[in-house]
Amino acid sequence: MSAASPSAPGPLFETAVVAGVGLIGGSVALGLRQRLLARRVIGLDASPEVLREAEALGVVDEVRAAPGEWLRGADLVVLAAPMRALAPLARELAPFLNPAALVTDVGSVKGGIAAEMERLGVRHFVAGHPMAGSERGGVTHARAALLENAVWVLTPTDHTPLTALSRARTLVEELGAAPVVMPPDAHDALVATISHLPYLASLALTHMVARDERLSLLAAGGFRDLTRVASGDPRMSRDMVVENKGALREALTRFRRQLERLEADLDEPEELLNAAREGKRTRDSLPIVRRSLLPQRHDLVVAVPDRPNQIGAVTQALGAAGVNIKDIEVLAIREDGGAIRLGLETPEDVASAAAILQAAGFEVRGRG
Repeated sequence: MSAASPSAPGPLFETAVVAGVGLIGGSVALGLRQRLLARRVIGLDASPEVLREAEALGVVDEVRAAPGEWLRGADLVVLAAPMRALAPLARELAPFLNPAALVTDVGSVKGGIAAEMERLGVRHFVAGHPMAGSERGGVTHARAALLENAVWVLTPTDHTPLTALSRARTLVEELGAAPVVMPPDAHDALVATISHLPYLASLALTHMVARDERLSLLAAGGFRDLTRVASGDPRMSRDMVVENKGALREALTRFRRQLERLEADLDEPEELLNAAREGKRTRDSLPIVRRSLLPQRHDLVVAVPDRPNQIGAVTQALGAAGVNIKDIEVLAIREDGGAIRLGLETPEDVASAAAILQAAGFEVRGRG
C-alpha cells in the first residue's frame, strides 16, 4: 500500500476529559494525545491560568472551566485533582457523566474515592494510582514520559465491572505504564509504608536540621537524597497523608519497632552488621525505573495502519525531503494499527515533517 492513502488506526477513545490539569493530569493528557489514544482531549480546570498554559503548551486540544452537559460526550474521564479536592470534584461531575464512560482517577489513596464513586452510582469507575511524580509540580512540567515504565495500580472493588477493569488496563498499558491490580485497602496499606511513611520520616529529619543550624553545615549529599520527598508541595503532601492516616498509623508503629531494634543493635555489632547487610541487599534489589529521555519538543507521533511497509513509507517520505530522523520508537501496536514516535533534530524539523506526512495522508501530532 502506498503512503498516499493510509487508513489511520482508530483511537481507544473519541473524547477524553482530564479534570485537573496539573503535573499528573497534564502528563496523562499528553500521553493520550501523543500516543493517539483519543481523538480529542479536553482539559477541565477551575484555574484560568492553568487552562491557558495547558492549551498554549499543546497539552490538551481544548479547555473547559466548569462541568456541564458537554461532559456526556466523553467516553473517558480522568479525575486528577489533589487528594482533598478529589471527592468534591467527583460529586460535581457525577450528574453529567455518560453512564457508559470509563472513569478513573490518579490519587495516591484509593479507599475513600472508591467508596465515594460507588455511593454516587458511577458504575464504570476504576480507581487508579500511577506511581510517578516529581518535586516540580504544575502543567508546565507535565510530560508523557513521566508515566512510561511506571507501576500504575488499579484498585477495583467487588462491584467494578470486568469490562471497565479491562478497559482501564488497556489504557494504562497504551500509556506505557505497567498495570498492577489489587483491592483499595491493600493499596493504601502498601503506600502508607513505601510512600507516606518516608514523607513523615523526611519531615522529621529536616525539622531536626531546622532546629540546629550546625547540622545545616553538614546536611548535603546523602542527607539531601534521603529527604528529597520533603520538597513536595506541602499542602498536597499534607492532604495525602491525612487521607491515609489509618494505614499510616499502623506503618508508623512498625517503623518505631524497627528503630527500637536498631537502637538495641548498637550494643550488638554483629547484629547491626547483619541488619546492614539485609538493608544493602534489599536496597540494591529495588528496580530502577528508566524514563524516556527523548526531548518532547522535538517529537512527532505518527498513526500508522496495520499494513505492510507503513514505517518504511514514513521514513522514505521524510528522507526524500531531507528531514533527518534522529530516533524512532514504536509506541503502541493495536489490532487496527499503532503509533510511532520520531525524534527529530529541531522544532522546525517537526513542523516540516508534520506537513510532509499530513500531505501523504498520515495523522500526526507533535509538540514543536
